Amino acid sequence: MNSYIISKGMPYIFLVLLAFSLSFHLRSQESEIPITLNNKNTLKVFALKTPNNLNFCGESVPISSPDIKERFDRELLVNTYWQSNMMLLIKRANKWFPIIEEILNEEGIPEDFKYLAVAESGLENTRSPRGAKGFWQLMPHTAKEFGLEVNSNVDERYHIEKSTRVACKYLKKAKKKFGNWTLTAASFNRGIYGLEKELLRQKVKSYYDLLLNSETRRYIFRILAIKLIMLNPKNYGFVFEQSDLYKSTPVKIINWDLPIPNIAFFAEEQGVNYKLLKIFNPWLIQNHLNNKSRKKYQIKIPLDYNY
Repeated sequence: MNSYIISKGMPYIFLVLLAFSLSFHLRSQESEIPITLNNKNTLKVFALKTPNNLNFCGESVPISSPDIKERFDRELLVNTYWQSNMMLLIKRANKWFPIIEEILNEEGIPEDFKYLAVAESGLENTRSPRGAKGFWQLMPHTAKEFGLEVNSNVDERYHIEKSTRVACKYLKKAKKKFGNWTLTAASFNRGIYGLEKELLRQKVKSYYDLLLNSETRRYIFRILAIKLIMLNPKNYGFVFEQSDLYKSTPVKIINWDLPIPNIAFFAEEQGVNYKLLKIFNPWLIQNHLNNKSRKKYQIKIPLDYNY
């Protein structure tokens, strides 16, 4: 019986071996086909033209300097060819820039600083390994210094409007210290004291003359690259319709000065669910709000419940 099964299976075994042999032969031949740059399907990566004139908050960038040009070119290449990330930033900007722009304008801060928020967080409420949080990546001591509530129950660094106001306060303080917006922006990364120390040590007055740590050295150029691409997206290969961009959702504001024992129950009472309440009020970091001091909070309730 075993010999019968073997004899019946021989043709199938032969066919399998033949198919494997042919497949191996074809792959061997395929690997020998030379890959040439003349292949029409080869992806082309283009060098990018550096603009002759560049400014941050109206302050001229010495782009004719070889060092400055190379540093800017690096950030322009990185942000242009990381296409998925830049497309996400462009989409998010449509949702968040109107809020940021309005506050910057009210506070007398140049609009170019909205690109600093992009460089800091990608317009997300992120948390850094060092403990910076929110769109503006504020550290706890900075947030508290300028009036934000930061504790185990509430973290207003995640509050887009309040954190933007605090960022403006910081920028005004730094501008008073350094006298120009470029150094002010650099201090947002390096710190006022840290940047002032380097200016004194190196005996220079311009950001572009400083030798800094890698992160701060790249910082302004990253902001400039993001600005250039976002102002001229099609020039850098980003094609989209207005309908592709993310949009803000209308909300109603509830003024609340009582404790909230359970946010899930509270959300249900407001006609939404826990997820929606948390998305629109990310500064509520627990499932409850203590509020023993009866502080008045503004809680956003989305009007579009299909968000």
